[in-house]
This record gives sequence, structure tokens and C-alpha cells, in this order.
Amino acid sequence: MAHRLDVTTVIMQNNEQRTLLIPPVLWVISLYFIEGLPFCLVNTVSVALFKTMQISNTQIGLFTSLFYIPWAIKFLWAPLIDYTGQRKKWIIATQVILAILTAVLSLSIFCSQSFVLLCILFTCMAFTSATYDIVCDGFYLDSLSKPEQSLYIGWRNTAYKVAWIFGAGFLVYIVGIIANTRIVHALSEFNLAWCVAFLIAAVVFAIVALFHNYGLPIANKSDNGQERHLLVATFKDAFTSFFNQKKIGLILIWILIFRSGDALLLKMAQPFLLDRLEKGGLALSLQSVGFIYGSLGMIFLLIGGIIGGWLVFKYGLKKCLLPSAILQSITLLLYWFLAVYKPGLPYIAMANGFEQFAYGLATAAYTSYLFTIVKSKFLASHYAIATGFMAIGMILPGAISGYLTDSFGYQYFFLISFFASLPGILCTLKLPFNTEN
Repeated sequence: MAHRLDVTTVIMQNNEQRTLLIPPVLWVISLYFIEGLPFCLVNTVSVALFKTMQISNTQIGLFTSLFYIPWAIKFLWAPLIDYTGQRKKWIIATQVILAILTAVLSLSIFCSQSFVLLCILFTCMAFTSATYDIVCDGFYLDSLSKPEQSLYIGWRNTAYKVAWIFGAGFLVYIVGIIANTRIVHALSEFNLAWCVAFLIAAVVFAIVALFHNYGLPIANKSDNGQERHLLVATFKDAFTSFFNQKKIGLILIWILIFRSGDALLLKMAQPFLLDRLEKGGLALSLQSVGFIYGSLGMIFLLIGGIIGGWLVFKYGLKKCLLPSAILQSITLLLYWFLAVYKPGLPYIAMANGFEQFAYGLATAAYTSYLFTIVKSKFLASHYAIATGFMAIGMILPGAISGYLTDSFGYQYFFLISFFASLPGILCTLKLPFNTEN
């Protein structure tokens, strides 16, 4: 049984013992904000960046989907994390590396072969972020009791999504503002703007790394080393114990297809908002896109995430998973409506707000179910395997999303996305809900 963290964390500074009160909700928020930010930069902000670089939708969908691969295969090195323990040290190290990589990326935008170099740096960030995910999720599961995991799931998922809005909303908005000042000529104005945006992200990584270094709790069995022998497991034990679970085949199929529609939408939402009217897009500016993701979307995301976690905690996972999946699927039809009627900015913002609300509800339920299929002895390994399959389920739809938009147009693309979400909903009806951990 995992040991619950005391909110009183004892740290040593200047050879004196000090007591720092860190409520779990604070470190849950900070941990998962940083888990979400690099994922957003690699998989979402890169889409807007490449769109301003005049890269085609087909290439954007393909290359940015390949960035998912580290998250898909992270379970290969997850047992090493369980073996070594010291999760706080892993957390700090990966956050520092992310800060360095993001700073280098900001300067690489000015290189003549920037597309190739940016892809390489985004790939390095993806591997670092995937490693951070393993440690972060293991720390969360190891440090909180089962009821607390359900209680904080809304805060965790909301912090994760707020990081997306910070990246795809605030940072993109900053890019639009700087570019519109027209300090320099032609495309170089976007180069300067993107450089500033990524430097801001690098500073955020560095600041949170300092906060976690001095304020993150360390009183758990993985970090204190006293019970490390309990975490020692071979790769064979970790994998066989996961795949021997009841109805694991059905569970893995569900993980692979549950987010198919969302995976299609995720890659092409920003190109749709930014593309010209004659190409089927909504012809919004970068400022407008950043505003949509960073204002009304944030409010509805917070509401959806917190309410989603509370509903799971109050009424149980079985009663919440299917309704939240149906609601999330409906949001795909909203984008079809936008593509057909091309309404004004207020309606676009409201549609995005509802999509964020539904996403918050569905993600709270979805993540709670993943928690039910991890065994306490292999927390990081099992959760990494589960989320790895989830990443695999995101790669193929994302990779073909740009080709589908270029071939069929945005209107038919969003209808395809909606129908792609239906098999996951049907699979939800057969899921087992009494997994022992």
C-alpha cells in the first residue's frame, strides 16, 4: 500500500532544518502544469509555428504526429524509473533539461534549416517530457491514497489543460501581438515573435524547477530510499502483471480508439482557425486564436475539469465515463457547424469553450479509469504502458489528419472525426469496472 504524504515537508537549507507547508493541491497543480506544457509545445504549438512557416497541412499532421512516439514507447524505460526511485531528483532533472531545450529551440528559429532543426529539438523535448510523465505520474500515485487520487484528479487534469492554454493560448497570442507590430519585415517578424514566446516557456520551466527543488515533498517510499527494494522489478514482471489483467485486450482496444476523433481534431483545429476562407478555414489572426484558447476556453476548461473530478469522486467512475464520452463526441459536430456556416468570433469562442468543458469532463473520467488498471507494485510502469497505448492511438489519426483536410476539406473532415469517435463510445459499454489493484 502506498504511503500517504504528510503535507509538512522537512527540507534542509543552509545546514538548518526548516518546515515548509505544501498542501497536496499545490504540488499537484505545479507538477501537472509542467507535464502539460512541453506536451502542448511539442504537439500543439508546433502546429501553429509550422503553419506560419507555410508548411502544408499534410506535412504538419504527419511530422507533429510522429512527435507522439516517445510517449507511445515510454513504458520501455519506465521500469528503470521504478527501480531507481528518487522521483524528486528525476523531476528536477527533467525540468531543467526542458528549460535548456526550449531556450535552444527559441534561437534555432532563425537558422536557415530551421524546420529540420526544430523537428530534432521537438523530438528531444518529447523524449524528456515522456520521461517526466513517468516520474510525475508515479509520484502522484505513490503519494496519494485512492480517494485522494480521485479527489485531486480534477485539479490535476485542469492544471494539465491550463498548461495547454498557456502554450496554445497565451504564447500564441504573444506571437500575434509581436508579429503585428511589424518591427521587422516579411516572415522574420514571426521568427522574432516565436523566439520570445519560447524564451518565456523556458523561463517558466526554470522557475518551477526551482520551486520543486525547495518545495516538493520528499517523504514517500520512492524518494527516501528506505523501501526501494519493494520497487525492484524486472521488465518481465512489470509487463506480465499488466497484460494478465481481466479483459485487458478489450481495455487496450478502448484506450487505442477512445480518443480517435479528438486526435483528428487536435491536429487540425488551429490550421482550421488560421486558414483563409477560400481554403475552408475561418481566417482568424494569431491573436484571436490565442484569445479563444486563453479566455473563454480556460474558464470552461476549469469548470469541466473540476466538475468532472468531483462527479467521479461523488458518483463513481462507471456512471460518469460513458456520458462524458458522448458529450465530448458531440463537440466534434460543433466544428463541422463552424466549417459550414463560418460564424463570427463570439460563436467560435463559445464553441471552443464548450469543447474545452466537455474535454475536461471526459479527461477526468478517462484518466480515473486508467488509474484502475495499475498495480501498486508497478505504479510508474503500468501507467506508462497505459498512456503509451493512448499515445499510439493518437499517432495514426493525427498523422493522416492533414491529408484528410487537404483531400476532403474541413467540413467533411470534422464529420469524419465525429464518426471516428463512435467506436470508442460503443467499446465503453463493455469495459470492466472492478479491476483489483
